[in-house]
Amino acid sequence: MIGRKNMGRASPLFLVLVALGFFFATYNLLTMMIQNRGKGVTDDLDGGSFSDPIMQMPKNVKMTTGGTKVPFHVALTATDAPYSKWQCRIMYYWYKKVKDLPGSDMGGFTRVLHSGNPDNLMDEIPTVVVDPLPAGLDRGYIVLNRPWAFVQWLEKATIEEEYILMAEPDHIFVNPLPNLGHGGYPAAFPFFYIKPAQHEKIIRKFYPEGKGPITDVDPIGNSPVIIKKYLLEQIAPTWMNVSLRMKDDPETDKAFGWVLEMYAYAVASALHGVQHILRKDFMLQPPWDLEVGKRFIIHYTYGCDYNMKGELTYGKIGEWRFDKRSHLRGPPPRNLSLPPPGVPESVVTLVKMVNEATANIPDWEQNSTG
Repeated sequence: MIGRKNMGRASPLFLVLVALGFFFATYNLLTMMIQNRGKGVTDDLDGGSFSDPIMQMPKNVKMTTGGTKVPFHVALTATDAPYSKWQCRIMYYWYKKVKDLPGSDMGGFTRVLHSGNPDNLMDEIPTVVVDPLPAGLDRGYIVLNRPWAFVQWLEKATIEEEYILMAEPDHIFVNPLPNLGHGGYPAAFPFFYIKPAQHEKIIRKFYPEGKGPITDVDPIGNSPVIIKKYLLEQIAPTWMNVSLRMKDDPETDKAFGWVLEMYAYAVASALHGVQHILRKDFMLQPPWDLEVGKRFIIHYTYGCDYNMKGELTYGKIGEWRFDKRSHLRGPPPRNLSLPPPGVPESVVTLVKMVNEATANIPDWEQNSTG
């Protein structure tokens, strides 16, 4: 068991280096995005060829519509770095905006702060402070703290809701989110770059053949996932241990890189016999998803770079851009310029939602940095 000793805060330089690591990792993914998605995503959830949002349904699941409201608790893990703070503030603003709208099953909210110490957002955002991993154990891969944070939070917190949504700071609720889970089956977003079958040799180090077919490992990460609390209590310690084992294995670490912790959650779930309902309407990711449609969460992990003709410039810095990594040391300014004509609706909506949040959050620049 990992000790609970408070390890203190990481240095600002360390956190900046970690964020820069995410920057390079993201742009390495751009090549895959281009190869797999070309000029855009054709998943038109408003009636196109992929109008059914459910990609995969575990056997024996009986889907129902309507009925009793089944609330879920929104939980996101975060650090006390400025880069994390300003994203959390925007995320929490939109949670409050959509929480009570028709169609929403949102319940309470917790920011699980794994920096080990309270910060200046404790009064603004409901927060539980947990410890980071012991110094050096994450090897600079800060998201390894995520499963450990959930283990601690689930042990110490009183959570009224039966379900939990695992979310991230760079999520914006663009439509009221219902509970997409059904009974013992959690709901998750399928990531095109999580491909267990293509990494079967590596996956089998952690999910032996005797456990079941490789298809039992879902193409997901831990977020976004809506899951019953008791299932997450079972999975989280395994998720933490598999993450650490994967990081300790050079072949696995090299193959999975910055999505290692996502694979670890997928494997941990399979080890517990938990399959997920795969919902491609759970989330959209600008600039690759072009329209918001009926999707529920905007995930702004990728840089949005365009020339003034409204053409996407892929991994090249554009004449107009919005990239969260441009704001590592502090928040973006209020009233960001809107994209030029021709830029997809998803990107325009993202910038407008960021602008609305920053215009209405008090002490935007001061409290997002301090």
